[in-house]
Amino acid sequence: MPVVIYTALRLALFLLATGLLWWVGMRSWLAPLAGLFVAWALSYVLLGGFGAKAAAYVEERSRARSSSRRTRADEDASYEDAIDDANRGEHPA
Repeated sequence: MPVVIYTALRLALFLLATGLLWWVGMRSWLAPLAGLFVAWALSYVLLGGFGAKAAAYVEERSRARSSSRRTRADEDASYEDAIDDANRGEHPA
């Protein structure tokens, strides 16, 4: 949920900055581009705490997902280990 809040706040900053630039007279295709840079700078300054919470949330989800899921490579390695163990048991060195 912190990611959704952070994204919504950044979008609101972008719309506010673009609207303000449009209101003061920048009525061209450059207004959204300038609004993007203004919103980026403002979000860096104003939304640092929200960004840190969102990053921590994503990192936590990534760790939980990677630790609970076996990859195809892990399954292949287990299968190969089982074959190797079986072959060593049948043909001692």
